[in-house]
Amino acid sequence: MKENILVSTIENGVFFITLNRPHAANALSIGLLKELKEIINSCEVDRSIRCIILSGSGEGAFCAGADLKERSLMTDYQVRDAVTLIGECINSLEELPQPVIAAINGAALGGGLELALACDFIIASETARFGLTETSLGIIPGAGGTQRLPRLIGLGKAKELIYTARKLDAREAAEIGLIQYVTKADLLKEKAIEIADRIALNAPLAMQKAKKCINKGMDVDLKTGLNFERLAYETIIPTQDRLEGLKAFKEKRLPRFNGE
Repeated sequence: MKENILVSTIENGVFFITLNRPHAANALSIGLLKELKEIINSCEVDRSIRCIILSGSGEGAFCAGADLKERSLMTDYQVRDAVTLIGECINSLEELPQPVIAAINGAALGGGLELALACDFIIASETARFGLTETSLGIIPGAGGTQRLPRLIGLGKAKELIYTARKLDAREAAEIGLIQYVTKADLLKEKAIEIADRIALNAPLAMQKAKKCINKGMDVDLKTGLNFERLAYETIIPTQDRLEGLKAFKEKRLPRFNGE
């Protein structure tokens, strides 16, 4: 039984992970991080999961970042271990083979935004707020923020946001490409499920290869990325899913993919 994380599965293999510390703005305590890492590891090998939605409980926050009350009681050595654990957790989330949607229902600040940046894309309610606010606390983003944010929104804008520790509302976040959808607060879950259902209809092996190609391709030159894409495509050719896609097209019906 998890104390800090809620999980549930709905139709079509859509899996919900909910950070569940609303009394602490879903801050990343050591206990929460250990539970989250365990769940991520189990998702990695679960073939029944087609898409994952990550959200936070309550209305005020998706995740306010590191648990600073807990952090204030740590030694320097313990702080280093805590930052390492956050980084490992976020990296594991990014490396999941399934697409992951961050559904932001409130504040996503510091490590909370870094967690969302490791997802494939972000949708948010109109009341959501975003920011890498670490420099205002005498530290820097230490769980991927300095690397992932520039890759997503561009170097200059990322520097401005990190240097100023400025917070964004959902409208501005959408304008700069940080998030992909903005919804009314009461429609956020519905929108996340709508997108996840659409993803889950597609071939899971193809989805996994596409995700890997996109992520790996961002770190290499175009020629290398195109070669990586070609090799990935070749691994899909002998799959049953590809044949099912062709058969369904010929028969004018929706395909039934089994991930084989």
